[in-house]
Amino acid sequence: MRPAHRATTLMALTAIVALSLTGCGEGPAADGGSATAPADRTTAASPPASIIPVATSSPAPAGQVTFRFADGRLSFAYPEGWRVEHQQVSSSPAVETATVHDAGGKEQVAVYYSQVGDATAGNVSRSILETDPVPGLIGASVPTPSSSFFVDHAFGTATYHMGLTPGSPISPDGQVQYGLVKIGDRILTADVLFEGRQFANDQAAKDWYWGDEGRTLKALLMSFSYR
Repeated sequence: MRPAHRATTLMALTAIVALSLTGCGEGPAADGGSATAPADRTTAASPPASIIPVATSSPAPAGQVTFRFADGRLSFAYPEGWRVEHQQVSSSPAVETATVHDAGGKEQVAVYYSQVGDATAGNVSRSILETDPVPGLIGASVPTPSSSFFVDHAFGTATYHMGLTPGSPISPDGQVQYGLVKIGDRILTADVLFEGRQFANDQAAKDWYWGDEGRTLKALLMSFSYR
């Protein structure tokens, strides 16, 4: 079971793997702001424990909002003024989706978090433009999930992708990596929606990636955390 728009994020369908897991409780989803003011250097060096901010492995920057899924474990941060459209598709097995819209209402990121999933595979030539391990997912999955930006070449067409990958998009032996991020008893995908927004070449893609929009979307992917 996958949302319709997720079909565009997995390419060259040749093999399907089904995963069905059980035994996960339900809980409410919540949106909430998270911002920490700079410490007042005029205060005592050791303030009472009750007012010392609690550090996290992947804190949300100031001006960001934290979204947490129904199980209370997986979360990510997105800019103020953006919004998340969340759906609890099923409670048993647990299936949740979250679509992140920017301030103008454009769908930017699709997230699928579920006890049911499928993976696809195919033959493509892949080049990595950038990939970075996500700090808040270290220890939650092996290999550590990464925020990745890469391009696949197949049938004379270049297709750019950006999202979470299970480790590097290319394995150490040079093989293209397909699969889903395994988190606890669920699987996770989080993909930037590139419908109608591909690039003329790698340089144009890199210029976008290091621009304001690309950096904002990378920050969102890098903010994923599992506790």
